[in-house]
Amino acid sequence: MTPSQFFYEYREVAGFGSPSRALYQTVRELVENALDATDVHGILPDITLTIEQVPRHPTYYRVTVEDNGIGIQPQHVPYAFGQVLYSSKYRLRQARGRFGLGAKMAILYGQIKTGEPVEVYTSPIGSSRIYFFKIKIDIERNRPIVLARGEYPNPSGWHGTRVSVVIEGDWPRARHRIHEYIRRTAIAAPYANITFIDPDGNITVYRRTIDKLPKQPREVKPHPQGVDIELLKQLIRKSRANTLLEFLIDAFQGVGRKTAEAFLEWAGFDKNLDPHKLDDRKLEKLARKLREYQRFRPPSADSLSPFGPEIIEAGLRTILKPEFVAAVTRRPRAYEGHSFIVEVGIAYGGQIPPSSEPILLRYANKIPLLYDEKSDVAWKVVDPKNFDWRNYLVVFPAPVAVLTHIASTKVPYKGVGKESVADVPEIEQELRNALREAARKLREYLLQKKKEEEAKKRVITFMKYTPEIAKSLATILKDYSVNEDYIREMLLTAMKKRLKIEDEKFAKLVEGLEVNIEE
Repeated sequence: MTPSQFFYEYREVAGFGSPSRALYQTVRELVENALDATDVHGILPDITLTIEQVPRHPTYYRVTVEDNGIGIQPQHVPYAFGQVLYSSKYRLRQARGRFGLGAKMAILYGQIKTGEPVEVYTSPIGSSRIYFFKIKIDIERNRPIVLARGEYPNPSGWHGTRVSVVIEGDWPRARHRIHEYIRRTAIAAPYANITFIDPDGNITVYRRTIDKLPKQPREVKPHPQGVDIELLKQLIRKSRANTLLEFLIDAFQGVGRKTAEAFLEWAGFDKNLDPHKLDDRKLEKLARKLREYQRFRPPSADSLSPFGPEIIEAGLRTILKPEFVAAVTRRPRAYEGHSFIVEVGIAYGGQIPPSSEPILLRYANKIPLLYDEKSDVAWKVVDPKNFDWRNYLVVFPAPVAVLTHIASTKVPYKGVGKESVADVPEIEQELRNALREAARKLREYLLQKKKEEEAKKRVITFMKYTPEIAKSLATILKDYSVNEDYIREMLLTAMKKRLKIEDEKFAKLVEGLEVNIEE
């Protein structure tokens, strides 16, 4: 059975189990591809998403996404859109898509349900031509079928890709979920211009509010502790090394000659053995020993692209409009030979509505996760049953939102639909530590706010009696030529020192109170 046949039979595992879910998943896959074609390559994204109802077919929708990314070389277009699992597996780099599935699953689903091909317009950066393709997937052979192709002059210098696919969908049921997905994408990408035109004719625009992009990930070799037997076979088939020592040095990150020699001696392998002659028993032993050896360097974090606190805070401020924001990016850690970075942002107050539990905004490799929230490790961490928010002065119902982000070359999703992250102990611990760190900043803010509110109450009480006290003291001290205004200023100065309030804050507070008292 070819990969395309498998996903034809079991499309539910990829998130295409119903028309509403399929429409949401199609939007998600195409938008993810557009963002990977831009921000990962250092381009500030300009993305337009359009969903149109197909005339005379009330349940058919054309989903079109256009980006200003790097574009695709024309020779690769048929395979990029017409061959399931067409991707590299030998080097690692964080990306929104991981399985070489993505848009191809939407194309496959559309082909199954509507019989329509995908239409692709693309122009690589610097190209003087725009290339056009109509493509279907040969399901039995997992090969592209190119129905039409063409090329046109590119006088404007446009670069990017425009993908259009017709699928069976249910817009009324998917409407809320898709709008929320785009909103959460805008939170995570305040550096992007995103335009969304929906079937109801509504146009939603999220403007870029920051010009800073996340760190660009770099491709790295696999880490020796992250291999299994099949990956080991693939690496050996691809390798030109004549000895096991040369193979280890060439195939894996962080393995030099001394490390390779020490490992082979520890594992009981001849360093001059030809890796291409290893049988299944020796391959199993080599893979197992690679995972067990504890003296390899930790996995490189060069392959990762976290948001960073500045981007998280900008996104939360722009969309949620809170009164307080704090963000934390933890140091890289590893599990099963794969590096990962955890980030947490907290937004509080302002326009965030109070709720009986935290509003959770989950992301994995910059992808918003909307389904299966309560089964996700992030919910396990932020759940008030497991995290004592009262230690941080948050008592529910409270206006608090928590953003969590896991960046990794291997996010441990619970399913191919990539909507929920498994309870990996290392990731759970990092999430909890990051949440505590961000929550401590919130507690400091709330403590300061509480002090200011208490000071305000004392100033209000003081201000009520200041005019009478100043007047009385002026009468008593009239023989010393002390006027009422001078006494009032002296009283206010004494009050400010007592409450330890900054001059500017105290002046604004007094000014506001005087207006209220006069009214």
